[in-house]
Amino acid sequence: MLHAHLTTLHVVALILELFADQPELTEPLLAGSGIQAGDLASGERRITRTQELQVCANALALRADLGLQLGRRLHVSSYGLLGYAALSSATFGDAWRLLLQYPALLGTYFKLDLTVEDELAWVGAAEYRHALALERFNVEMCLASLKLICDELLGQPLPLAAAQFAYPQPAYVARYASSFACPLQFDAARNAFAFPAEWLQRRLPLADPVTHLEMLERCRKQNAEFTTRQAWLQRVRAELASHLVEPPGLEALAQQMHCSPHTLRRHLQELGTHYQELLDELRFERAKTLLGQDDWPICRIAEELGFSESASFRHAFQRWSGVAPSRFRA
Repeated sequence: MLHAHLTTLHVVALILELFADQPELTEPLLAGSGIQAGDLASGERRITRTQELQVCANALALRADLGLQLGRRLHVSSYGLLGYAALSSATFGDAWRLLLQYPALLGTYFKLDLTVEDELAWVGAAEYRHALALERFNVEMCLASLKLICDELLGQPLPLAAAQFAYPQPAYVARYASSFACPLQFDAARNAFAFPAEWLQRRLPLADPVTHLEMLERCRKQNAEFTTRQAWLQRVRAELASHLVEPPGLEALAQQMHCSPHTLRRHLQELGTHYQELLDELRFERAKTLLGQDDWPICRIAEELGFSESASFRHAFQRWSGVAPSRFRA
């Protein structure tokens, strides 16, 4: 996948909070992500999915049930305007239809769906296409967060009838009970949890038609702006990615994007990034891929990424990841 959608530092911040009693782990947790501890202080900072997943992988090596723990901390308020629009919906079913209408604002790694089978409503997470080694982690985080959202929308725990997971039972299965107090099935055909479909008709305790209409309009505008900017940013990244050996400068890139350098710089700034940062992200992603292939010597990787000297590449990679290329490869 060429373009990794931008996201906030929310999950990264939650991970650092989980390990707050071990400040010496901050640097190892951020290693290889290109994220600095000081970035957490900026509410405008945006990172790629690749950067977020790198921090998740670092933390997962320290805590196997990380996905469940993070999911139980991703409240409905974590989803911004969309979360508040859901809270003010008339019924539980209305809230779910709204959440599924704006997947870009929900920021999930999955395609979510809500289906009714017999008398049960199933919330499912499918079509995961990211770091495969993190699939179970992401399923746990996603479904645990969705269950928490259900409870918060209703103002009471949603009774579950069943939960299914398309992977083997983990060693820490006992910790699933905090989110899924129901019969569990592993090695199933899907990742989903079920509840009595009649709950979809429940009126929400914070339902407010005036607030809901206002939040709904804001969600529409935010979604339109978000998807337009993401499509534009994908074009920028595609142009840079296809010319990593000889990357175009800001002016040449602006010409390719049919805008002025000032406009390009302003749009990137509004997205929380800039030209050099995008170029570094693409080079870093490509470098990690090539370092995973033993038949690519460091000097050849440096050339592939547009560095005139191997030493320049080594210095840049150290800055991006916190470790030397040879150590990363090892």
